[in-house]
Amino acid sequence: MSTPVAGVVPLAGLLLRQTLAEIRIRRRIPAFSAVNLALPVVFYAFFGLPVAQRTFADGRSVGAHVLASFGAYAVGSVMVYAFGIGVANERAMRIDLLLRATPLPPAVHLVYSCISLALLIGFGVLVGGVHQPVGVWLSVALRLLAGSLPFIGLGFLIGYRYGPNAAPAVANLIYLPMSFASGLFMPLDQLPGFVRAVAPWLPSYHYAQLAWNALGAPTERLAVSVLWLAGYAVLFLGLALRTYRREEDRKFG
Repeated sequence: MSTPVAGVVPLAGLLLRQTLAEIRIRRRIPAFSAVNLALPVVFYAFFGLPVAQRTFADGRSVGAHVLASFGAYAVGSVMVYAFGIGVANERAMRIDLLLRATPLPPAVHLVYSCISLALLIGFGVLVGGVHQPVGVWLSVALRLLAGSLPFIGLGFLIGYRYGPNAAPAVANLIYLPMSFASGLFMPLDQLPGFVRAVAPWLPSYHYAQLAWNALGAPTERLAVSVLWLAGYAVLFLGLALRTYRREEDRKFG
């Protein structure tokens, strides 16, 4: 009788199957799929299409500027809702314990971010007639993906602090007003004075600067945006870790 030989499961195949499984889970959560994939396109249809062919005084495309704004909204919302609602649901179903023993691929959230950006930019180009060099769109996308860490931390904080029923409402109550107040839906100079005063203190404001800067807008320096986002990433991830440890102590203490 031959002796069984221990085998090693290919890591790449395992990660691919788990990523596909996570995508199916997220797809079955209407609040997640609708908010992250459909809403940015709907918002751009309302706010962006009417001004898609206009230009600023310096010749920049207004349509591209608004498209970058909703790109920032789209990627940030993927991170907040994916980690917030996803973690809250996994905690409720007790599968968070199982996932600790598996190489949970964070790539699943990057996949959704890329899909959301592709849908939004494709809509702006095909329907709104907004055109920029491919390199510009790639720069916008890479900046938004790289700068999304604060929103991952915010999502984790919401997911570990609230249950599956409350997490979507809390995420909406935090992320939507923050996006409005940062000038993602309309220019800051059209917002009330107290909102303009608060905007520079919000992570979404500095996040949008990354995208606007890639289009040549006269925004704050790139290093300033990066420092603000890094600070918020440390803050939110630190609070999320503290909340996570409290839950661990409650479960196993």
